[in-house]
Amino acid sequence: MLGEVLPLAVVIAVSPFTVIPAVFMQFTPRARPTSIAFLTGWIIGVAVPAALCAVAASAVGFASHDRPWTAWARIGLGVCLIALGIRQWLVRHGKAPPRWMRLLSEASPSRAFRLGVLLALANPKIFLLSAAAGLAVGTAAPSLAGAVAGLAVFTAVAASTVALPVLLHTAVGPKALGPLARAKEWLETHAAAVMAWVIIAIGMLLLAEGVAGI
Repeated sequence: MLGEVLPLAVVIAVSPFTVIPAVFMQFTPRARPTSIAFLTGWIIGVAVPAALCAVAASAVGFASHDRPWTAWARIGLGVCLIALGIRQWLVRHGKAPPRWMRLLSEASPSRAFRLGVLLALANPKIFLLSAAAGLAVGTAAPSLAGAVAGLAVFTAVAASTVALPVLLHTAVGPKALGPLARAKEWLETHAAAVMAWVIIAIGMLLLAEGVAGI
């Protein structure tokens, strides 16, 4: 189970939609409470679709021993991710900074929390990856404790890069802002292309698993 879940969590963790907002939060007037609020919202936004898909997959899976629907679900998710990855590759140049980036620079803790939930749930790439992780946990048919542990590991890894800037800023103080600013600039320049290929690779993996399960 973890062999399927961890790659999906890593893709979310390295996504620019994860790292860039976490870095932006360190430059707000109230950096610590704002970044913690965003982290809380992000955890909820990632965990909820994963948990719902795990519950649905587990419930339907126990009702059918063959569970052919899980193979088709993986195929559908894989195709969607491949399409999203190709689209991101094609439009990686010449895009204006999205509106949510401008909102982050002046975010209050309450707005940061809402943005954390919204950016995780409304972004199709993050949502599909979370759903795929929930599907992997649910179809593995573990005990309740095993399912909870799998979802907890997925959520912790997926949110690790949101938590890391918070920990760095807390431990090092303003000295952390220089490296964080350089990391943000690099991500804004290169992350779209890297992320496109990672999404395509994960989509191909899910597609292959689905075809093999038919």
